[in-house]
Amino acid sequence: MSLARLQPILFLLLSLLLTPVSTLAQGRTLHVVVSIKPIHSIVAALMQGGDEPQLLVSGTESPFDYRLTVAQQAQIDSADLLVWSGAELEPFLAAPAAKLATSKQVVELLAHPALKILPDRWVEGQRDPFFWMDSRNMLILTDELTRTLMETDPVRTHLYLHNRSTLLDKLAAMDRRFEYGYRGLSQGVALLYYDTLHYFSQAYATHLGEVLSPLPPRPVATEKLLLARNRIKNGDLICLLTEAGMPNEHLALLTDGLNVKKGELDSFGRRFQPGPELYMQMMEYNTGVIQACLGGETAGSPYIGGGDTPGVDRLGGRFILTDHTGREVTEADLLGSYHILFFGYTQCPDVCPTSLQVLSQALKMLGEDEAKRFNPWFITLDPERDGVARLREYVGYFGDKLLGLTGSRGMLETVVKQYRVKYEKVADESGDPAYYTLDHTASLFLIGPDGRFITKYAPGITPQALAERLRTYH
Repeated sequence: MSLARLQPILFLLLSLLLTPVSTLAQGRTLHVVVSIKPIHSIVAALMQGGDEPQLLVSGTESPFDYRLTVAQQAQIDSADLLVWSGAELEPFLAAPAAKLATSKQVVELLAHPALKILPDRWVEGQRDPFFWMDSRNMLILTDELTRTLMETDPVRTHLYLHNRSTLLDKLAAMDRRFEYGYRGLSQGVALLYYDTLHYFSQAYATHLGEVLSPLPPRPVATEKLLLARNRIKNGDLICLLTEAGMPNEHLALLTDGLNVKKGELDSFGRRFQPGPELYMQMMEYNTGVIQACLGGETAGSPYIGGGDTPGVDRLGGRFILTDHTGREVTEADLLGSYHILFFGYTQCPDVCPTSLQVLSQALKMLGEDEAKRFNPWFITLDPERDGVARLREYVGYFGDKLLGLTGSRGMLETVVKQYRVKYEKVADESGDPAYYTLDHTASLFLIGPDGRFITKYAPGITPQALAERLRTYH
């Protein structure tokens, strides 16, 4: 675990030591109530070995039109902590949450500043509620809920920290598998019955296709249905993804007599038993459904080797590179501040300049003082063409902070393996060996002040979202 990730927790621990012991800290049961299964799973994993959180929408019901029982209302009234998504998803909790917030801890996740929350694509001014379909949000949420539990129940701080470490390792390993697992999938050829994959598509740079309806369900115009059927008939759409537990009364109109693959997503985890393992099971299931419907490599398989997926703190290692001024740079230069690494090459036609521009804009959004904490590095994958002079010219297009790095082919291959970067040389149609492109990993790697890997940001992240995430590291 990096020192950067520990600092907020160490600060909180010191604060707790100086805080008088509350009635809760003296040993009574911690009452935590959670709205839906995916979020309950994260809370249950953090509380494992202590008290069990209570789940409200526990069966196959929909949170959009759910009604609290008398017993559940009593649970909320006596809760020490309520964790819910927000009114867009759980309107039944808006009033109880507002009432409880006057005296107890209430966490509204769609309003949480640390999470990446996308605007609703159907209703202006509302938020897309399916934030848990981006597993990186759940990495952030794990840290945030750990802090909340420690504040509410300091006597079990050791338990929450231990469970946090275990859960982060599992989530990070899954996230890496997903990032590399969508490499072979067909893009833009799916018809989504409901708009539940907005976050997922952005997180893993996967354009899935058209959407018929938001959630909660809306009537779909006959013209829109007939146009979708015609696209299926013509072969433009090869896959139809429905959502478990949601009405699909137009399914026959869309597919009868046509050859189209079908898959049923389960974005609420309806088919899985509530508990610490549900979130992982649900995400693995959904990615399997998408992969089977669209074809390509297995989404859940590691991109290299076939052995165990390493923990997040095992990325990186020793290296000696040369920067764009001719200065020697080693792993020791990563120490003392945050670094953001991007692997690419100067003749990259689109992905590299786009990603570096996003990074440059995000740092500007942080403001001069805050941006000083982050040092961006551009590490070439093409040392044969990217020498010191070429790098010096290239990095100048993206501001004066970006450091360009090159080295011998052998040393760069070592660094590529250390950070598990994937790339492939693609020959030009002309057959001239001097002309080629590189198909490569396009993530941004965040490294902590202790030189250890913290997290990755997938291609497609906006400058605003990247800036917001970087602000969480102090």
